[in-house]
Amino acid sequence: MEVPAADPRRWRSLPESETAEGEPLLVAELKPGRPQQYDWKSSCETWSVAFSPDGSWFAWSQGHCIVKLLPWPLEGTEQSCKPLERKSQCTKTEPWGRGGAKEKTLECGQIVWGLAFSSLLPSHSRKHILRVPSVSCLVLATGLNDGHIKVWEVQTGKELKVLSGHVQWVYCCCISPDGHMLCSAAGEKSALLWSMSSYRLLRRLEGHQGCVVSCEFSPDSALLATASYDQFVILWDPCTGEQLRSLCHVPLQSVLDHGSDFHASSLRSVCFSPEGLYLATVADDRLLRIWALELGKPVAFAPVKNGLCCTYFPHGGIIATGTRDGHIQFWTAPQALSSLKHLCRKVLRGRFSTHQVLALPIPKKMKEFLTYRTL
Repeated sequence: MEVPAADPRRWRSLPESETAEGEPLLVAELKPGRPQQYDWKSSCETWSVAFSPDGSWFAWSQGHCIVKLLPWPLEGTEQSCKPLERKSQCTKTEPWGRGGAKEKTLECGQIVWGLAFSSLLPSHSRKHILRVPSVSCLVLATGLNDGHIKVWEVQTGKELKVLSGHVQWVYCCCISPDGHMLCSAAGEKSALLWSMSSYRLLRRLEGHQGCVVSCEFSPDSALLATASYDQFVILWDPCTGEQLRSLCHVPLQSVLDHGSDFHASSLRSVCFSPEGLYLATVADDRLLRIWALELGKPVAFAPVKNGLCCTYFPHGGIIATGTRDGHIQFWTAPQALSSLKHLCRKVLRGRFSTHQVLALPIPKKMKEFLTYRTL
């Protein structure tokens, strides 16, 4: 089956003065190959997708307790923007090893709902927990159907740690870029923040009126976005637990082809762009939205039927979306040049916590900007 190129005219955008440059296009699609022993099960949805911090791996929850790890970029995506269809057979598992990038498969024992990459360095405090990982330790956290979060070492496929604390399945998990915190959401009106050094619960974030289904840290680890069935995205300060801003999804009925009984307000996923200026969300109104953080409103839309999750490529330019039929679509994403002011904030917040910034002998307005209180 051929994958047709997406028509750029199907995107809805605001005037050019309010949007980033670049025409979004559908450039590739992954379709799962279903092994015979799993045909009787109904869980084939792509509930989560994730890129590794260095952009060298792409993780795909294929349903049936399986996570596929694919070397990035996919064959053909660098040379051209022609559509690509690729079937990934779960029954053909490449051997684990440190030499050369090969496709890998994780058998998690439970349906995988959430995926999150992080790069961890070995330390004396972690050795007894992580079983002395390699010097360059790329880890993958998987949120499972039984309420557990399993942490894996990508290169070896070893299970490093199991976090317990949720009574329902873990919808989503994410790890802060600085590697200090993990956030998880499990069908409750709150999200949990964990320490990645001690693996203990730090705080519970409460404020949503519906189940929290997605969470994501900003590139500088200074913001945390949570998305809920209540149609709101809340931006938090993860250091203090303070709510900074709420973004409300309003269904665009004029671009939909379904009846009024469709639950179009429910959110499914949220993610930050690599430079931290934009948010992407997927909702049940069949749209992928790209939000300008400072404007607090969407600046571009794309049609994503039955979308469940979305994530940005770490170096920008690509958004991956997963759907109920198990497919993954890769879209080109609008890009913008960061201001010097934002770049300075990003660098500083990547090194200093909110409490450290507030203790600096600098003007109040500068502190408010650095701590995102001006959103």
